[in-house]
Amino acid sequence: MKRLHKLALGLAALALPHSAMAEEYRLGLITPPPHQWTVSATEAAAEIKEKTEGRVDILIFPSGQLGNEAQMLQQLQTGAMDFAFFTLGEFANRNPNYGIFLAPYLVDDVAGARTLLKGETATKLLDDMADFGLVGFGWGMAGMRMIVTGPEVKTVDDLKGKKIRTIPFAPELAFWQSLGAAPTPMPLPALYDAFANGQVDGMQIDVEGTWNTKYYEHAKSIIISNHMMFPMAAIGSGRKWQGIAEADRAIIDEVFARKLDDMVGQYGEIDAKYKAELEATDVPVTTVGRDWFGPAIDAWYEEWRVKAPMLIELEAEANQ
Repeated sequence: MKRLHKLALGLAALALPHSAMAEEYRLGLITPPPHQWTVSATEAAAEIKEKTEGRVDILIFPSGQLGNEAQMLQQLQTGAMDFAFFTLGEFANRNPNYGIFLAPYLVDDVAGARTLLKGETATKLLDDMADFGLVGFGWGMAGMRMIVTGPEVKTVDDLKGKKIRTIPFAPELAFWQSLGAAPTPMPLPALYDAFANGQVDGMQIDVEGTWNTKYYEHAKSIIISNHMMFPMAAIGSGRKWQGIAEADRAIIDEVFARKLDDMVGQYGEIDAKYKAELEATDVPVTTVGRDWFGPAIDAWYEEWRVKAPMLIELEAEANQ
């Protein structure tokens, strides 16, 4: 009788629609566990699991455990992976318009970035994720970009020839090349050791990452420039998305969008908190503005308004 009972239960489970059964999904990202992206992803996964009554159980893989973003993108496109939080790099390399958010001094602060990331241009680019075989859920961001260097840097000319760790996509590389620096793409998990042993002279980063990963321990200059926002896209595999029940898709969509907006809203306080922490160290912290960079920024805009025409639309939104 026990065997018959187990068999009946098994047949009943098989009779259920696949989407009604609990299933584990994987979300990959490159940030370490303490980073706000990873924290927000973990919180979103817990809420989604609760609201779907366990049918959608998203496991979080931080620190590039599932590969770099190029590798993870391939997994998403084939359906071997389910969700991710991505920087703009892989998208901007395929469509220059995704690089427009990196326009220097496009916004003054996190509040300005939050408005743009919910605007018409950002929404269109999110919808166009379908061109990559992806579903876009919303835009998040990390803190405003600043500069950390091993050698002492006082003027923009001091950056000439310096190896600055960047993400390998064209708009960011062009920005650093225009300053005479040597942009050096490198996976984030490898950055601490590379900075400590002098493989790179500095980095474009945020105050949160600088404090949590202790890059300041090997720095002689911290330059708070707030020269660039740094968006992140929450995305899903188009192939896997179709296999999730419509009601559960609505929950996933809503939770991710809300959590991302909350994340962006928090970054004003996050940036202020970690800036104060860094100012309490022995490393000199200098605050600079657009003029510090000289003519390089205007030259960047002239080039990228042609290469990425949607930049003009985004500038118009930013100036409203």
